[in-house]
Amino acid sequence: MTFHVDSEVGPLRQVILHKPGIELLRLTPSNVDELLFDDIMWAERAREEHEAFAQVLTDLGTRVHSYHRLLAEAIEVDGAREFLRERLSTPSMFGPALSDPLKEFLSTHDASELAEILIGGLLKREIAPHLHGTSSLLLSYLDDDDFLLAPLPNHLFQRDNSAWIYSGVSINPMAKPARQRETINSRVIYNFHPMFTAESFDFYYGNDSRHHGPATIEGGDILVIGNGYVMIGLSERTAPQGIEVLASALFRSDNVHTAIVVELPRERAFMHLDTAMTQVDRDAFSVYPYLPETLRSFTLHAKESGGYTVTENDDLWPVVAEALGVEQLRVLRAPIDRLEAARAQWDDGNNFLAAAPGVVIGYERNITTNKFLGDNGIQVIPIAGNELGRGRGGPRCMSCPIERDALPQD
Repeated sequence: MTFHVDSEVGPLRQVILHKPGIELLRLTPSNVDELLFDDIMWAERAREEHEAFAQVLTDLGTRVHSYHRLLAEAIEVDGAREFLRERLSTPSMFGPALSDPLKEFLSTHDASELAEILIGGLLKREIAPHLHGTSSLLLSYLDDDDFLLAPLPNHLFQRDNSAWIYSGVSINPMAKPARQRETINSRVIYNFHPMFTAESFDFYYGNDSRHHGPATIEGGDILVIGNGYVMIGLSERTAPQGIEVLASALFRSDNVHTAIVVELPRERAFMHLDTAMTQVDRDAFSVYPYLPETLRSFTLHAKESGGYTVTENDDLWPVVAEALGVEQLRVLRAPIDRLEAARAQWDDGNNFLAAAPGVVIGYERNITTNKFLGDNGIQVIPIAGNELGRGRGGPRCMSCPIERDALPQD
């Protein structure tokens, strides 16, 4: 099949990115915290940095797909608008008076503009001309510049709302309300876009409209390390219940036989596993220098009779080395003091996207870590992230691989 992700560092063939749009212009001092950003971004510069990131991937031979374009093209397919109407234009979301007028809006609006609205949000003043004669308490209550549909600026971080794991995809139930609607957009793409409907693949989790809390899981916590293994972070965004639900589906699919679960500190700087560590070569991880040496971890192993066992590990890294089939794993911790390490962690200093074994993309500002990796045989391709990094996400966070090869056997 075309779409599969069989490793973390095998050659990256295809990836989905979202070039930030109008949603960044809608970050304000009053909503920035609610929308999970730490600062207001300079949108034009962020788009320039993102274009440069996409160009680096293209130059390396990776096919880059635009999330906005995929969503717009999927909306044009029969059934997609009805799918959106059923999930967005509901009495509980907008009140009974607005339900039918919004269904009409979703049914007739230009697909590209509608895709922008689904990502960038909708203000009262933007929808009001389409609602002549509608008597709505919600509409009367809102000011002209209030959102009827909130923006989704975290679509910039394509890693989280869906994750390809071997020959299937998980559409991840997100932990924070500001991100939960992202999965509706991704479900439109995976269920209606001809690029995906022409293929056969597994939906592991989340391709339904049920409420999944508290069993949340996000893609930044999922590392597909190969050989039928996954690593999953137990973090502020990914709950034990979510890990077990996903692992059970992975085991049933026979694509995965073992999940290595890594417990992370409950801090925003360690939001996901890939903010603490990323694989950078077939035998190497870049790791936050002051992550505890005795990081708590568990192994979930599928049983032939069904179900799985849970075992707490004495030491994480030997388990990972065995999964990767290497005698010795290189755990690369840059030699920096705690102050510099804290700054680098905040700037996604360990969040690298591998394009091939030993070839990774990272933010240029993390000079010490990048040089240290270079000294250890890892080629770091630096990109600017002065604005992109304000959202607390690096190159791996911004990318959703949909085709990545397994590592060739030595």
